[in-house]
Amino acid sequence: MTLDLSGRRVLVAGGRATGVAVVELLLELGAVPVVMDQTFVDPAAGADFRSRGIDLVTADDFVDAAGVAHAPADVDLIVVSPGFRPDTPLLVAAAAAGIPVWGDVELAWRADRAGLFGAPRTWLVVTGTNGKTTTTGMIEAIVDAAGLSGLACGNIGLTVADALRAEPRAEVLCVEMSSFQLHWAPSVRPRAGVVLNVADDHLDWHGSLTAYAQAKAQALRGDVAVVGGDDAGAAGLPTPEGARRVEFTLAEPVAGRLGLVDGMLVDRAFAEDLPLIAAHEVRPAGPSGLADALAAAALARAVGIDADAVARGLRAFEPAAHRGQVVATIDGIAFVDDSKATNPHAAQAAVIAHERAVLIAGGLLKGAPVDDLVRATASRLAGVVAIGADRQIILDAIARHAPEVPTVTVFTRDDGSVMTQRTGEAAELVAPAGSAGGATGPMVMDRAVRAAWRLAKADAGGVDAVLLAPAAASLDMFTSYTHRGDAFADAAIALADNASSR
Repeated sequence: MTLDLSGRRVLVAGGRATGVAVVELLLELGAVPVVMDQTFVDPAAGADFRSRGIDLVTADDFVDAAGVAHAPADVDLIVVSPGFRPDTPLLVAAAAAGIPVWGDVELAWRADRAGLFGAPRTWLVVTGTNGKTTTTGMIEAIVDAAGLSGLACGNIGLTVADALRAEPRAEVLCVEMSSFQLHWAPSVRPRAGVVLNVADDHLDWHGSLTAYAQAKAQALRGDVAVVGGDDAGAAGLPTPEGARRVEFTLAEPVAGRLGLVDGMLVDRAFAEDLPLIAAHEVRPAGPSGLADALAAAALARAVGIDADAVARGLRAFEPAAHRGQVVATIDGIAFVDDSKATNPHAAQAAVIAHERAVLIAGGLLKGAPVDDLVRATASRLAGVVAIGADRQIILDAIARHAPEVPTVTVFTRDDGSVMTQRTGEAAELVAPAGSAGGATGPMVMDRAVRAAWRLAKADAGGVDAVLLAPAAASLDMFTSYTHRGDAFADAAIALADNASSR
């Protein structure tokens, strides 16, 4: 693959973290970047770009007097940040005019394959509706344990563009890729790629579950295609021509799979019957953690990493915050922060890890239905506290499929007060109107945690967890899922401190 952008004008769509990394990469390649972001309508925005002589534009600059978007006349390539949808008028017009549109990962892949930063790296790609970041962290830990120079990047914080330029040089790129990034990276062919699972998510962006699944399937177009055999969405994806298919399962594996045998993770795909690590040593515990570990092990084995390094890497792996983290314990009941469960599939996996739990859920569902979540977990739910913009969708699903599960909703009013309401009861004012400048996300979370604790104490079935697994995005009330998780932890710790002082 060749790549020559010297002197070429490249429109970088998106001027934030990804855009900054793309600009740096383009400058090293001798291109002339032009950065587009709607924040540039504010004259104070983009000062760092301006100081370097980089032209700044907004999408409005490519709209004619009739309001119709047109393709840039003097641009050879557009590189988009992942959030730009395929039906964005400017991008549709550019494609019609024959201007290539790449994502940041596509640009990085082409630069790497062209040898512009030394010999091409080994790419291991991870995607799925749930578990991407944990699996990516696990494979990075395994690569390190094998004595190789690896780096987690992509949708995990460090862009692939920055990873290419990082020192010391990483020979193995452990690339977490979202469905958005995969859509905009049609050329990527990793040494091995995994689709962990596929369930309703980001339907507002892709338009349908079929389009979402097709984007995920692009991770399988390398030498080895790894899929979650227990997940209908992943297992149903076709194997691309020329790829070797490998599946993982929480059951005993047949030949060609990795799975569990007598409490051990076992490889029967790249070896006849090779034990890897005891299941009880894997963190995070529970079915989703084991599935992620099997996926990471499959990627590692696909590139020849031995079983001992797989075990050492998985033992060394530390799960990131907000992914099943116990933040407090009261009377033997754990308060578990799984704020990263930002879709129903992830929330379902979080609930199933517990025998009986009170669930705090809600936020922005992004068009994803929650009926399957409720049906699959109803027998484990001692109660549900619904919060956020789409809380009523969750309450309605419970009323349809699990009316025996007690529910509480916590919400704000226009006057800035926070209200709670148990099913069938009148709303109760729990925070004075206008207090602390009006209701905030942390105020709502504090009330939600207290309501969840009341449900846990009232349940006769032996609750083992109060679980934050929202099944939704956080931006209706919080700045990020980490802010939401921190608010949950703060409320749980305050409740625990209060209980211990009595």
